[in-house]
Amino acid sequence: MKYSSPRGTLDILPGEIKLWRFLEDTARSVFESYNYAEIRTPIFEQTELFTRGIGQDTDIVGKEMYTFLDKGDRSLTLRPEETAPVVRACIENNLFGQNELLKLYYIGPMFRYERPQAGRQRQFSQAGVEVFGSSDPIADVEIIELAVAYFNEIGLKNLEVDINSVGCGICRPAYKKELKQYFKESEAELCENCSKRIETNPLRILDCKEPGCQPLIKKAPATIDHICDDCRSHYEKVKEYLKRYGIKFKENKRLVRGLDYYTKTTFEVISSSLGAQSAVCGGGRYDNLVEELGGRSVPAVGFAIGLDRLLMVIKEQKVDIPAGERLKAYIVTLGEEAKKKGFEVLRSLRNMGIRSDMDFQGKSLNSQLKVANKLNVQFAIIIGEDELKNGIVVIRSMDEKEQENVAFSEILRKIR
Repeated sequence: MKYSSPRGTLDILPGEIKLWRFLEDTARSVFESYNYAEIRTPIFEQTELFTRGIGQDTDIVGKEMYTFLDKGDRSLTLRPEETAPVVRACIENNLFGQNELLKLYYIGPMFRYERPQAGRQRQFSQAGVEVFGSSDPIADVEIIELAVAYFNEIGLKNLEVDINSVGCGICRPAYKKELKQYFKESEAELCENCSKRIETNPLRILDCKEPGCQPLIKKAPATIDHICDDCRSHYEKVKEYLKRYGIKFKENKRLVRGLDYYTKTTFEVISSSLGAQSAVCGGGRYDNLVEELGGRSVPAVGFAIGLDRLLMVIKEQKVDIPAGERLKAYIVTLGEEAKKKGFEVLRSLRNMGIRSDMDFQGKSLNSQLKVANKLNVQFAIIIGEDELKNGIVVIRSMDEKEQENVAFSEILRKIR
């Protein structure tokens, strides 16, 4: 019987790992340069954490979560997003100090039962940041700038920042009521999902990507026209700071996020390389989530980057990826005694931190040199019967196609 990976999952093979490490290593470098510290949470959590935090009427909770009962009949869910688990971890471990700013980042796999397509799998990876303890609009601007800085460091082009405000608990109820009435009048023109959302969560209709719903969405009442004075003041300051610091953006009055916990600022970073599903990063402010999940009132703002989709953009734009450190040496041996001595040399090189390898298949000299060439090795160290008798090795420079005899005692110095 042949086995295959589960639908909606992908094997990341050695040839692609360097791309993933580039994305992850760059994220760690850029995020930490902004004084963010890494946090790691369990891959599964209590189901109620997500139903309460994300919102019972969202697509994620309603249709996309991987939920199961453990042997103690407790309901657990593979994390579909990371903000709620990070908040839970901070509350449980008392990380929210009085009047202290907490800046965290994460990188890891998430799980959603969606229809698999390019850049959107059922197991996918995200990198994201969370800032707790500041309600200042400049905190919103920092994370937008941080996202842009990350994409610039990677080398992406033709990106666009879209921003909006979705209001708060004071102004949103009246807006949702008007939105519900608007879509109710044209319910027959909506897709099946959006027709259900009219009663459960009309804001989610604005996030629908179905072509048939777009004409109605474009004419729908805009969130920005219905926010309260406090939300408007916050939004205007965000725009003012973005302009002041030269961060280009576009206002998108229909921009909402697929999670119920967002308040005030929402934003996305859009790539023209991805077609309709164009967002590679999304985030915003969520000032009520910590309290909603059992903590004290702590304002917060953050974003998440879809690394799978980002990888597609990198390939589409043919971004140059650093080659990484080369394999320094490859031991080529001929005969049993030479193999024993070669492994001894190999261990010495590795103990000195020199990246190196050797043949373990008993291939011919030419075959071993072909392997060394394919691996882009800098030096081939050749050991045969004659070399053993004379106490030397042949060190061949694979770049310059030159070689010289070197005493065993001089190998490490020469290679270094």
